[in-house]
Amino acid sequence: MIDWMTEWDETPYPELLRNLPEVDLPPQLKGIRAWLLQGEKTQAVFFDIGPGTEVPLHCHCAQWGMVIEGEMNLTIGEKTHTYKKGDWYYIPEGVDHGAKFDSRVYVLDIFDDPERYKAKPL
Repeated sequence: MIDWMTEWDETPYPELLRNLPEVDLPPQLKGIRAWLLQGEKTQAVFFDIGPGTEVPLHCHCAQWGMVIEGEMNLTIGEKTHTYKKGDWYYIPEGVDHGAKFDSRVYVLDIFDDPERYKAKPL
């Protein structure tokens, strides 16, 4: 794997976002780093996703997202679409979805479950 995960000075996220708690992601999401903005009813997660990363099909709470930089192939239900910078998407609760990333991608996702992700322990 390319050692892009140590080069955070290239991320478009400013220091104020990188100072947010880092998300404790499961091992199967290797190649992804994320920062958590916690609300009472929702979570906003700023993802930095490495090239060659694949997120397998899964489902959970409703999710709205937007591509900040890069391009991804996102499958929602039975349809796969390429999303590019500025594109947004909505995934209803319980709908299977997964994604493939051929290049480094930055995504903002908002989840309607405030418990979707946990911060890494300090």
